[in-house]
Amino acid sequence: MGQRRKARELAMQMLYQSDLGKQTAVEVRRVFWKSRQDDEGNQTVDLETQSFAEDLFRVAMERSNEIDDLIDKHSQNWRVHRMAVVDRNLLRTAIAEMIAFKGTPHPIIINEALEIGRKYAAPESITFLNGVLDAVSRSVMEERYS
Repeated sequence: MGQRRKARELAMQMLYQSDLGKQTAVEVRRVFWKSRQDDEGNQTVDLETQSFAEDLFRVAMERSNEIDDLIDKHSQNWRVHRMAVVDRNLLRTAIAEMIAFKGTPHPIIINEALEIGRKYAAPESITFLNGVLDAVSRSVMEERYS
């Protein structure tokens, strides 16, 4: 697995921890990275991967209202709070990257999210995730270039 995908996966896990544990970003960071240390206290995640994961997590947390509004707007008959925890946090991670990191093409972000979804989400979630992310991508691109 590439560093970027691993970072996306870690960011999604951090959001999941925050969501289920009702923890602040500071609490999540403290516990999350501590759990990724070896017996000697050294990080098992390389600095570049950790940095990108942190960036995605920060954007998702800071812009959570905007991101959840985009999810609500583009998911037919679903509200964020009713979605499976993995699905909503995977969407949040991918959308955070779409709106804040303009260097990665959206099809790559969507594909990476679907690959992570195949690992963590229910099989029937993949089509749903793809549809929402595609609609959000079109919306973000229209807004960016209009």
